[in-house]
Amino acid sequence: MSTLTRRTLLLAGVAGVTAFSAAASATRTDPFTLGVASGDPTPDGVVLWTRLARDPLAGDGLGGMPNRPSEVFWQLADDDRFTRIVQQGSTAARPEDGHSVHVELTGLRPGREYFYRFKALGHLSRTGRTRTAPEPGALHVPLTMAFASCAQFEHGYFTAYRRLAEDEPDLVLHLGDYTYEYESGIHVAPQGNVRHVEGPTTVTLADYRRRQAQYKADPDLQAAHAAAPWSVVWDDHEVDNNWAGLLPDKPQPDFPARRAAAIQAYYENMPIRRSPRLYRRIRWGELATFHLLDTRRYRTDQACGDGLQLCPERLEPSRTMLGAQQEEWLFNGFRDSTARWDVLGQQVFFSQYDYIPGDVDKFLLDAWDGYVAGRDRVVAGFADVRNPVVLTGDVHAAWGAEVKQRWDDPSSPTLATELVTTSITAGGDGSEEYAETSSWLRENPHVKYFNNRRGYALTRFTPDELRTDFRGLDFVTRPGSPVRTKASFAVEDRVPGLHRL
Repeated sequence: MSTLTRRTLLLAGVAGVTAFSAAASATRTDPFTLGVASGDPTPDGVVLWTRLARDPLAGDGLGGMPNRPSEVFWQLADDDRFTRIVQQGSTAARPEDGHSVHVELTGLRPGREYFYRFKALGHLSRTGRTRTAPEPGALHVPLTMAFASCAQFEHGYFTAYRRLAEDEPDLVLHLGDYTYEYESGIHVAPQGNVRHVEGPTTVTLADYRRRQAQYKADPDLQAAHAAAPWSVVWDDHEVDNNWAGLLPDKPQPDFPARRAAAIQAYYENMPIRRSPRLYRRIRWGELATFHLLDTRRYRTDQACGDGLQLCPERLEPSRTMLGAQQEEWLFNGFRDSTARWDVLGQQVFFSQYDYIPGDVDKFLLDAWDGYVAGRDRVVAGFADVRNPVVLTGDVHAAWGAEVKQRWDDPSSPTLATELVTTSITAGGDGSEEYAETSSWLRENPHVKYFNNRRGYALTRFTPDELRTDFRGLDFVTRPGSPVRTKASFAVEDRVPGLHRL
């Protein structure tokens, strides 16, 4: 058994004491300023990630690294002192990939915890913890999973990421807005901004690399990445607010080139496999299948010029959030699924939500309310799975909702459950939750919970139940807030809907 507690490992960034570190005594600048990460676990593998950057905010976006490859050594072990090495090797960190490395491991044992680290240029990285998914067919292996979104660097400190790390999940889903594109002072929180970002609004590859690096250098975010494997999807702010397909929210020159630069930088900075598409599945034995969606690259442009308004165009049958190919992929996955829980990891509010109490209906057209026919097709697909659950980010507050067969009839059957995580920081400290009998919730009776603090959601999957704890911070405009469980809900096997605990 390790002599170090897992929490000590995660928060202090233990380096290790074996021969692997014997040469790590050079006095040159540490290239591991952006930490380490792992992601997308399978039963026999996982992706290990790091990116070399001696000067993370260097103007050319190359992190102060030379314009040539650097050799990076890696190790994977059964224990945090690396006395039982499982695999090791080396790879090249190349300038054309922002000096990032993505080690796609195979041949590991299912359902096991591992520890990993890197060495390059005479320096040793911190240690990360990861794990593989259970073997196919495994059902009685519980899963503790955290999900998060919307980390606006200027709006607050990333304490929520550190508290998430302390909860020691088996898996983390990030549902978008991992970074924000604005230059400093453009996007202002209600209490004002408490930090600033370097550089202009991100447009070029160098811009996006620098912005990703500034985020990755944050110690709280590094702790969360080192705590568990992550599976990530982007939303809009990793590129530009409210983009859709090849269309920007506002006219701008050569948006396709800007989008390509952002996607390149996203790959360089995330523990994901190289793939032409973002949507994919993460299987946790027979307990859960996570269908991770891309709700930006293939969608129809927002209806009625976007925004919050009454809009008949949103009902047109041809409107799609996912595009035909991704829809077919999703529905085939539903039909083939044998999982106890089928989970959509996606970005924008799924349930209908009328923002204006009274006779006038107004809907957010960037969310699924602007793509009603596409949502109806997904809801119809839920009939093919045992327990459908939708996980959502984007809206900077925690919500719990029941997906109805008919949205305007509270007595109609509940077909699925939607759980929405609040933001890590976006929106600043927030406020105490509104009363659950507020006019907003009376207008939308299928919505069962709302909380306006910052934080994340912590879920535990078992064969019989999905439990969700909405975790909230008292403040983010200064560091060090405690985290509290604001509310807990359960979804029972074969009983869609929320039960407050």
